[in-house]
Parts: sequence; C-alpha cells; structure tokens
Amino acid sequence: MKTSKTAAKRFKKTGKGKLRHEQQNNQHKFEGKSSSRKHRLDRDADVHVADEKKIKRLLGER
Repeated sequence: MKTSKTAAKRFKKTGKGKLRHEQQNNQHKFEGKSSSRKHRLDRDADVHVADEKKIKRLLGER
C-alpha cells in the first residue's frame, strides 16, 4: 500500500516507534495568545492510542 503523503506530513515517528503530531492552534494569530500558551503549543503531542492503528496503516506500516 502506498504511503499517504498527507499523513506523512502530519505525523512523525519517534526513535522508540511512537507517533507524534503538532498541536492545534499553533499556526497563526499569535498576537492573541500568551507567551506561555505559545511555548506550550510548540511541543509535539502523542497520537491517541485509539488512532495509532489507522495512522500506521496510512503511513504504510503493517
């Protein structure tokens, strides 16, 4: 199965095999957000366990 390029751009795999994604609300309109909020949103978040199987399939893994 081909890799879904949209999924490949959105999700990254860590060294231990976990899936990570960029948090929402971190693209624009930064003037209205506090610096602590922007700093917190800058970190990647883990993909929810219930979604891992679907995402791994989109990334071409078994």
